[in-house]
Amino acid sequence: MDRGELTDAERRVWGELPEGARAALAGLSGANLRTLLLGVARDRAASVRPPEVVRRWREDRFVRPATVDPRVLARVEARMWHLLPADVSGVELSPVVPVGTCTAVAPGSQNRIVTTMRASEVLSDPTNALAIEASVRRRQQGEVHLAAAHRVLRAQDFGGGASAHFRLFALVSSARDVGSGVTQARLLIRHLTYWQTVLADLLPAAAPQLHVTALDDHVIRERLADSVRPVLARGPVPLVDEPDRTRGRGYYTGCALRITVRNGDLEIGDGGLTDWTARLSGDAKERCLISCLATERLADCLDD
Repeated sequence: MDRGELTDAERRVWGELPEGARAALAGLSGANLRTLLLGVARDRAASVRPPEVVRRWREDRFVRPATVDPRVLARVEARMWHLLPADVSGVELSPVVPVGTCTAVAPGSQNRIVTTMRASEVLSDPTNALAIEASVRRRQQGEVHLAAAHRVLRAQDFGGGASAHFRLFALVSSARDVGSGVTQARLLIRHLTYWQTVLADLLPAAAPQLHVTALDDHVIRERLADSVRPVLARGPVPLVDEPDRTRGRGYYTGCALRITVRNGDLEIGDGGLTDWTARLSGDAKERCLISCLATERLADCLDD
């Protein structure tokens, strides 16, 4: 949907308001609009009674607690931090990021993101936030490698009673392109080697696999063949070619990754090369690789 196009629901709501309401609100400054919305929220909150809060707690997928045992999850993530190379900087992200953090650099709809009334949005993907932090750090230092473990919230309904929030352990690397796909290959080896280590350590009996897809880039395809695969072949988790993958085209550039267990039947992670730090810094020579793993899914597989 075009960013300026109204949905049917939006047309219905605007139709119920006085004529000129949309233009009046659109003409407000950001500060005045926030003041107005905060006042509306205050008035609505004042009318809420305790039984209504309890009902929402039971029924609202955005607020229901996760089903994972937090002690198990804490042990899993602690082990992942322990296995992380020393030159990767850990980042404790804020629960919110600037509005447009995701849609400014990647295709997607803001309707899938929980937007606040203060020019921010609830973090829905730590890799987007880490890419911003990486682009900031790249101004003062060489290549950057960042990691974060964070609970994210997404507005889309995943169905089947699935929670709207879950934890991700994410990696983002950004470095200067030196040509011939050498930088991209080095970043891919770094991320894939780490995920091999994590899977072999935590889920050795769950038939873990790493999947790689070259996306219409012959240079990256060559580097996968002559640089990445020979290194990963020596590791404890197989690297599987997935040439028919279509998901992620247009989101990733050059190469996409997947992390699975149970012989490929259950996906627990994803990633790929992106142009995010190049766009954020305005420098086309920046190269960025992101990858992440759903730690609650990993924790559910510990008994496999």
